[in-house]
Amino acid sequence: MAIKQRKIALMGFRSVGKSSLTLQFVEGKFIDSYDPTIENTFVKNVKIKGQEYGLRLVDTAGQDEYSIFPQAYAIDIHGYCLVYSINSQKSFEVVKVIHEKLLDMTGKVHVPIVLVGNKLDLEVERCVSYEEGKQLADLMKADFVEVSAKNNPKVTDFFHKLIISIERGHESTVNANDRQSKCTIA
Repeated sequence: MAIKQRKIALMGFRSVGKSSLTLQFVEGKFIDSYDPTIENTFVKNVKIKGQEYGLRLVDTAGQDEYSIFPQAYAIDIHGYCLVYSINSQKSFEVVKVIHEKLLDMTGKVHVPIVLVGNKLDLEVERCVSYEEGKQLADLMKADFVEVSAKNNPKVTDFFHKLIISIERGHESTVNANDRQSKCTIA
């Protein structure tokens, strides 16, 4: 079976842990220092439900509510991890704006998304409740998870959830195209 190539963008406010989540998933390590990202791409092969995937993870620069949504993030991206920090209300508000801009740029009503509440290890500093995150994910029709890039094995899980969501959407599109192609005009 051929390897399916999938491209995923991680987006969110600055210092929410997008790079840390990516490094935890790709290399299994956590780096405690903060170094603002311009943009990095990481590659990892995974096997999900018997299918091999070649993942390209685009670790984006932090956005804010005034950032112009980069067109490159609307083209050729199969799914999105929208990341906020559970100890930052601002990052939670920014993720809502990013979602709106994402839908505007892609011109779609729905895109495969996992909403990620990061920094679960900072529970004592929590500003955004689990319920608020879950409610926003439901509104976005997205999967939802809270994790800690620092010490949480769930990091792998949400990437896998996103791939499954991407494939569900891909299968729906293929099936719709098959139905359309069977139409004839007499």
